[in-house]
Amino acid sequence: MTKLTADIQANCDLFVTETKETQVIWGLCNEEGDWLSVASSEFEDSEVMPFWSSEENAKLHCADEWEEFTATMIPLDVFVEDWMVTLAEDGVLVGMNWNEQLEGSEHEPADVAKLYL
Repeated sequence: MTKLTADIQANCDLFVTETKETQVIWGLCNEEGDWLSVASSEFEDSEVMPFWSSEENAKLHCADEWEEFTATMIPLDVFVEDWMVTLAEDGVLVGMNWNEQLEGSEHEPADVAKLYL
């Protein structure tokens, strides 16, 4: 059972709390090694890469148009120290704990990295 709700801020808070505890982040990656990114719903001409704080919640999204993807673990330190730099350079936003309706917030990578300082 997912802990994610319609409360977007609560889902973001859960993302930070759980990932600090488990030291892992979950994203969606396909067999070719491509990570899922989609057009931003908040910012025109921007991409967002969604991530989840649990494998269970990431797996929920491996269906329909995303069925070719699998939930893939990223160590928290690599996520913060490497991924946030790369995503910032590429201008890609970070989606945190999107719920089953794909509702969630989109953040600048630098702002996400600051949550772990």
